[in-house]
Amino acid sequence: MPGGRLTQQERQQIALGLSDGLAYAEIARRLDRPTSTITREVMRNGGPTGYRAELAHRATEHRAHRRRPAAPRGVQQAPQANGRDAAAVREYEEVFTTLLMQQGLPKMMSRALTCLFTTDAGSLTAAELVERLQVSPASVSKAMAFLETQGLIQRERDERRRERYRVDDGVWYQSMIAAARSNAQLAETARQGVDILGAGTPAGVRLEGIARFMDFVGESIARAAEQAREILYTKPEPAKLETTS
Repeated sequence: MPGGRLTQQERQQIALGLSDGLAYAEIARRLDRPTSTITREVMRNGGPTGYRAELAHRATEHRAHRRRPAAPRGVQQAPQANGRDAAAVREYEEVFTTLLMQQGLPKMMSRALTCLFTTDAGSLTAAELVERLQVSPASVSKAMAFLETQGLIQRERDERRRERYRVDDGVWYQSMIAAARSNAQLAETARQGVDILGAGTPAGVRLEGIARFMDFVGESIARAAEQAREILYTKPEPAKLETTS
């Protein structure tokens, strides 16, 4: 499998593949490149609808010239746990962060959440996040506060009284329930508009349609979240030992 930077010809092939509606995996297969490489290339340079091969090539060359100098000799990266490839981990974290950004999360919040998802402990202190993300404590504090309001993380204190941020199996359940509540609120607000604008008016009919749609979606999300939690995360009760009299 070829390594190194993408060539200008490869970028042209990526652009052609996108215009033909090919999936990232198919483009990667044709170029004999990892799918994550193609995903990162496209997301860094305009996304699937805005990608331009020439502009992407120029932007990459510009970034290469601005890249920070290498670390001094004797300074090594911390070894990855479980024998993981550090470069592969960094590339995966970029891909995951990009995906979260596509879902609507701001960049800083996406980076912080990715850190929590990809650490084995599933939790980090504010100081550890500052070190991993190379940002200010204020940036970490703001990102964590936002993620907490979205139900995506939990804040706790460890045995040393340090604030620690954690994700667990219930994070997506909490997020889905929050989304269902948001949909219910939107439905209720739309129905208030129906009363004000008139049920028989075009605007009233439109708002009633919004309310009915959001009711249906919200109830479906909540029901699916409850079922998923019950099936995936409920631990079976230990079997009782039969006793003979």
